[in-house]
Amino acid sequence: QVQLVESGGGLVQAGSSLRLSCAVSGPNYRNYAMSWFRQAPGKERAFVAATSWSGAITDYADSVKGRFTFSRDNAKGTLTLQMDSLNAEDTAVYYCAAGRIHSSPYLIQEPDQVEYWGQGTQVTVSS
Repeated sequence: QVQLVESGGGLVQAGSSLRLSCAVSGPNYRNYAMSWFRQAPGKERAFVAATSWSGAITDYADSVKGRFTFSRDNAKGTLTLQMDSLNAEDTAVYYCAAGRIHSSPYLIQEPDQVEYWGQGTQVTVSS
């Protein structure tokens, strides 16, 4: 069992930065790959960023590459999504997610790979 609690969402202007955090707990969370997804109104939940259980492997959606940075600290049980150069298309509810992935690339990149979801945090970017 893994518990995930997001924080850090809010309303910002286009071009601004925002940092999302996810507190992770549970007896074996270090063994889980972790990801961020987002869901905009009327759209399906979409992949944003992923990291392997160790943090050695990361991947990003093309739409956020070069603007978002995902990091995990297993010792502290925290995930961080640093979001820079935000634009209106980044407006969505952001979710952190965990799952056990046993094959390469050891990343969660699809919603059906997720075993545990956080409750989500709203990010709104005004243009």
